Amino acid sequence: MKAFLKRHFTLSDIFILPICAVFLYPFYFLVISTFKTLKEVSYNPTAFPTSLYLGNYAEVFQKTPILLAFRNTLFLTLCSVLLIVIIGEMAAYPISFNENKFNNGVLVYLMLGFLVPFQAILLSLFEVMQGLKLLDNLLGMVVFYANGSALTVFLAVGYMRSIPRELNEAAIVDGAGVGRIFFTIIMPLMKPITTTSIIFNTMWIWNDFIAPNIFLNSRANTTLVLEVFRAKGQFTTNWPSFMTLSVLTIFPIFVFYCFMQKHIIKGLTAGAVKG
Repeated sequence: MKAFLKRHFTLSDIFILPICAVFLYPFYFLVISTFKTLKEVSYNPTAFPTSLYLGNYAEVFQKTPILLAFRNTLFLTLCSVLLIVIIGEMAAYPISFNENKFNNGVLVYLMLGFLVPFQAILLSLFEVMQGLKLLDNLLGMVVFYANGSALTVFLAVGYMRSIPRELNEAAIVDGAGVGRIFFTIIMPLMKPITTTSIIFNTMWIWNDFIAPNIFLNSRANTTLVLEVFRAKGQFTTNWPSFMTLSVLTIFPIFVFYCFMQKHIIKGLTAGAVKG
């Protein structure tokens, strides 16, 4: 027994496991509440359900446009992330392989954007979206999210600077154009940092509430997070239904993160390890 404990548990585990339990408790409460009636949640919120009640899930699918919201959220996430990655890495290419004062100034300008809170420019963004007639429009939201490429630029620049310049110069000598060099030589080498960028931006767009709440008005363009928000009433709330919607919203991105989490640190450290 002592050998087993010594092999499988360390001193750090003794401190980490209670902390993990504290962080996991809200998720435990959230999930078990979806299998309870409203009465059972009210009288015994933390206990296991006495029976496997699936009425909350049936009610959510019957009374809310959950499938429409999922489709809209998936469309926004896929299209926006694709544009963010392409735009961000294309912008990083000249900054990395053609360093000069102008390109360095562009990089500094993009990085300064991190210092400006989204809420500080919210009114201006609304006026711009309204002037471009992009309000309550899923394609307009894709355009809005595509402008958030600064993080991808920052990550891509750090990684591209670790790629030997001779590779780029050799392709130019062979007569390859800029587009061919980028898409057939540079971008395939960017897989680790591209994956990291995809993960960060997917989690941001999937879970975003402020922008859709402001720019999307009709139920036809609703997202999963907006449906969770609408499930909470002004005076009363059906908590089992609310938590069921929350679980259905969290579950896809949770599965995505579980499969992709190993790529986050790998991508962030790849540029430092190379070269």
